[in-house]
Amino acid sequence: MPDEDDATPRADCRTCPHREDRLQKGRCHPGDACVGALSGRQIARFFKINPDLAEQYAGDPFWERRAIAARYLSVQRLLRMLDDPDEVVRRVLAYRLPVDALAALIHDPDREVRVTVADRLPPEQLEQLVTDNDYLVRQYVAKRLKPGRLFRMLRDPEREVRKTVASRLPEESLGLMLDDVEAEIRLIVAERIDADALGALLRDRDWRVRLAACQRAPVTLLAPLLEDDDEDVRAAARERLGKRQA
Repeated sequence: MPDEDDATPRADCRTCPHREDRLQKGRCHPGDACVGALSGRQIARFFKINPDLAEQYAGDPFWERRAIAARYLSVQRLLRMLDDPDEVVRRVLAYRLPVDALAALIHDPDREVRVTVADRLPPEQLEQLVTDNDYLVRQYVAKRLKPGRLFRMLRDPEREVRKTVASRLPEESLGLMLDDVEAEIRLIVAERIDADALGALLRDRDWRVRLAACQRAPVTLLAPLLEDDDEDVRAAARERLGKRQA
């Protein structure tokens, strides 16, 4: 008998359909591995021991049973669950379905489902998510899209997405981000763009960007920085010009 103070969820084994075939054989354990309990931990342990029963619970009314059972279902059965009303179930599908079946989840209402899709889709199909309304989905797209196709994301409204774009964009296209409103992004550009294209960033309003540009730009462009408002920028300019004269 369980302790009176034990709050562990327990199902009634007397009404369980697996009482004879699983309980008697030690393949389920009340309070520990039980498909009838309202406990994700117990349900997960049950299916780990009895994966062959997952099919029976693919349409169960309790979302957590469906979600855990989905970990053990065949692809054919998973494909019949694409319109499951619970997002947790569809998240399992997004992880388990083969990549050629993920198109059905590209416009899923749940962000986590679409994030998983963006993480798994072949790169050539990712452009379908470039304009997703959630920045985290677009962030995954920016990390995986072919660099030559990132131009579509140059003006993304989210700073973190544009930072990823700036770090991966082909060098010859970085000039398109010289005027980004965020200094962090212009700093990435200053660190990556061809040195001969740094002239505009030597006059940037942010001292960090000017410093990064000063450290890479041709020394012939550095004289104005000897009068820069920032001491670190002036010092960097003096050092580079001094080395040139030495």
